[in-house]
Amino acid sequence: MLGKLVRSVVDFVNHRSYNKITLGREHSTRAFKQGESMKRFNPKTKTFKVFNALYNGEALTTAKAKKLGVGNLAAEASRIRQSGYAVYSNTRTAGNGVKVTEYVMGKPSREIVALGYAAKAKGLTLDTI
Repeated sequence: MLGKLVRSVVDFVNHRSYNKITLGREHSTRAFKQGESMKRFNPKTKTFKVFNALYNGEALTTAKAKKLGVGNLAAEASRIRQSGYAVYSNTRTAGNGVKVTEYVMGKPSREIVALGYAAKAKGLTLDTI
């Protein structure tokens, strides 16, 4: 869990910007600088469908995910989190009294960023976790 947290914080701290190439939407022969990492999902997978929806600002529920062909939204959200993205789950009560969980992509809180800086200051890296 700490590894996921540190990865998320490191990505946020580096202020990576994602474009069509880094999201895996296009393939290119563009040369990348040494050490520049690419967070990429295979466009043919369910994970990419969920990631693309979340990245574009949609709030996904289980019902919306089923329309995308995704049966287990929680598992896909977990895979995206493991890749270093901040995916939040919010539980609310629908009008008919049913509890619904919505998944959204956001930015880590200031506290998480502070933890990342503190971990970096202590010499913790992704390799040491």
